Amino acid sequence: MNKVVFITGATRGIGRQIAITFARNGYDVAINYRKENEDLLSTIKEIEKNNVKCFPVQGDVSNFDDCERFTKQIVEKFGKIDVLVNNAGITKDTLLMRMKEEDFRNVIDVNLIGTFNVTKNVIGYMMKARFGKIINISSVVGVSGNAGQTNYAASKAGIIGFTKSLAKEVASRNINVNAVAPGFIETAMTDVLKDNIKEEISKTIPLKRMGTTEDVANVVKFLASDESAYITGQVINVDGGMLM
Repeated sequence: MNKVVFITGATRGIGRQIAITFARNGYDVAINYRKENEDLLSTIKEIEKNNVKCFPVQGDVSNFDDCERFTKQIVEKFGKIDVLVNNAGITKDTLLMRMKEEDFRNVIDVNLIGTFNVTKNVIGYMMKARFGKIINISSVVGVSGNAGQTNYAASKAGIIGFTKSLAKEVASRNINVNAVAPGFIETAMTDVLKDNIKEEISKTIPLKRMGTTEDVANVVKFLASDESAYITGQVINVDGGMLM
């Protein structure tokens, strides 16, 4: 029987690559999405190429009732959730002086409260099974801060505190909870940057390049595997040494 991974925000960028990586390693994959579009359909197709099941569930992670509903749907479909990857996130960057209250609240609602909503609904099943792996996608910005991202940095720092606290609560039930903090990663979000800006960014990174979505997905896969059985409550920076 295949292990089951549930990934939020899995139709683009890092989340999509994480879903595909798990599928390549024989996991059945449940993915969360907000709106049906070409990204969703292509992600499902890519997952199913690996002869595993893909189960898409629609819903907004910032809505607790949505999270309760789609968690039940996944458990009804697969009978369990072995691995949870809280990846869904948004940005609304601007300096605090210009930031609207709704821009701060929206980012916290999706990134941080969304992580709570999904985990709260999944954790009971893992506690009952006395097994689980939870990997929360934070950011190096949650560790270092970044001008123009007070909302995003606050949400990602909150995820780190959430991760460490939950890890202490559920360790006795054989549930590992860790966070991954990506640095500059090549995605559609960074593709819009001009080449000279990308070059300047790369100069600040000891490995002299931006990361790939595969770089992040491989660490998530490791944290979900048996090889990481003695790792919990940790934040692993995937940043090419940027914060070193």
